[in-house]
Amino acid sequence: MTELLFQEIGTIDYLAAWELQREVHAKVVAGEQPDTVLLLEHPPVFTAGKRTDPHERPVDTNGAPVVDVDRGGKITFHGPGQLVAYPIVRLPDHVKVVDFVRRLEEAMIRTCAAHEVPTARVPGRSGVWHAADDRGQERKLGAIGLRVSKGVTMHGIALNCDVDLAWYDRFVPCGISDAGVSTLSVETGRDVTVAEALPVLRADLERFLAWEPYESTPDYEPKPEPAHGPRIELLTPSRG
Repeated sequence: MTELLFQEIGTIDYLAAWELQREVHAKVVAGEQPDTVLLLEHPPVFTAGKRTDPHERPVDTNGAPVVDVDRGGKITFHGPGQLVAYPIVRLPDHVKVVDFVRRLEEAMIRTCAAHEVPTARVPGRSGVWHAADDRGQERKLGAIGLRVSKGVTMHGIALNCDVDLAWYDRFVPCGISDAGVSTLSVETGRDVTVAEALPVLRADLERFLAWEPYESTPDYEPKPEPAHGPRIELLTPSRG
């Protein structure tokens, strides 16, 4: 089994966390540190991936910075009440990037299920979704945006626990205008905090990043996502 180090950091400024990611990434690449997962929250911040179009940036940010980042994907929001996980791990030779993405999504799906919230993937769209029902349209609970450099991953996933959804009214999350955003708290009708969800997601990540075979949760119906390049930023075409 691959050695996996978890660092529970608490709340940390996005730029400080990004610098920490780079430091850990360099150590993992050099073999000086085992595969590492950073678990944390951010103060309010919008992060714009490489596929973000100019019109998708929020005009009124309510004081939250907008940071251009070197991951794939479009613009998203991080803030209090959202559990963020940055897996900085070396992909084994038999694990393709798309499998890594699906393992991260599966970890979020299982964490949602542990809180009695049914979710699944929507082929053509990244992240983890609740199906449309009598309460509203299809809605996203977990986002994903990654970068792979020298065979080692960066950035990661964000699971909405009890984040203030008013932040999402200021922009079109991930450039998808025909769906909504939700949280574990909204879907369960009770307050599900980051502190409650963290040990569950940690255990699920530990399971799926052991690279063992697993049974995937059935997908919802596929839907297209606005396409402007890859959702995952690959710095190099090889593992070298």
